[in-house]
Amino acid sequence: MKSEISTNQIENLITSKVPTCLLNQTIGELEEYLEINSIEFDNIDYIYVLDDSNSLQGVISIKKLLSSDHPLKASAVMHPDPISITKNTEPEEVVYLALSHGLKSIPVIENGNDFLGIITHYDILRIFNKEVQEDIFKFGGIFHKVGEEYTSIQSSTAHMIRSRLPWLIIGVMGGIAAASLIARFESLLSSFIALAAFIPIMVYMSDAAGTQSEALIIRSMALDTHLNMRFYIIREIKVAAVIALVSGLLAGLMAFITRSNPLLGAIIFLSMFFSIIASVIIATISPLIFKKLNFDPAVATGPLATIVSDIITLAIYLGVALLLIGLT
Repeated sequence: MKSEISTNQIENLITSKVPTCLLNQTIGELEEYLEINSIEFDNIDYIYVLDDSNSLQGVISIKKLLSSDHPLKASAVMHPDPISITKNTEPEEVVYLALSHGLKSIPVIENGNDFLGIITHYDILRIFNKEVQEDIFKFGGIFHKVGEEYTSIQSSTAHMIRSRLPWLIIGVMGGIAAASLIARFESLLSSFIALAAFIPIMVYMSDAAGTQSEALIIRSMALDTHLNMRFYIIREIKVAAVIALVSGLLAGLMAFITRSNPLLGAIIFLSMFFSIIASVIIATISPLIFKKLNFDPAVATGPLATIVSDIITLAIYLGVALLLIGLT
């Protein structure tokens, strides 16, 4: 069995047992070559065309090979300058290249264009599966190295506790901070009890909007290593503003109708508008900060961003309420 996929390299996944040919070989020669040697190859999705110095020049798909005339040379049929990677390419980028270009396998080169072998379709799927599992665990606040042992029934109780408890402890601390914040506005809530009834919906809406943004930015960063961050952030803020406006208007209107209190409706509208925008900005910026600090951006999702978002949402809600009530 092949070695476990490394976070920083894919060298152990390279296989050199693939069909190769020279530029001047004919299609007829290649078909005969495959017929004789096919059992020796790990993968025959493509034939890799090399020059005399083992430099990758192009690829020929099996479909292209079988539909070409026998006298034609490989150089006339091949797809030149194929997508390739190096031994140090990040696993996420391998998956991105395969998905974005519809590749069944990806050649690996070094020292310019020297052909080392390929990453097969099977291993690309393994990388993809591992990265997705890691992100799911981190999104749920589980500190765990992805592997079969976590889902195995033999996994120890102590191991399960160590994997899941850290973020929950941080969550308790965040909850205490939120409770302390609410306590500072106890007199406000006592004098305007209807405010307390809308705390759950305020927190839920900002969390929901933030979670959507977290999922989108992390997916985009993983699949597109050349993502235009400036454009992405500006677009996300525009989207957040529209979502916040619609959600705030609807919530404010419902608060006004159900409580017959225009002041409460205004508080709910403004608070939800600003808290959703703040939550989306936090959810979008946090993974970028973690990436700059050389941490996995997925760590910024789930409990950490939720705790920060909840505290800021409560601060905005109670602050807006205090301001508007003071003006009346």
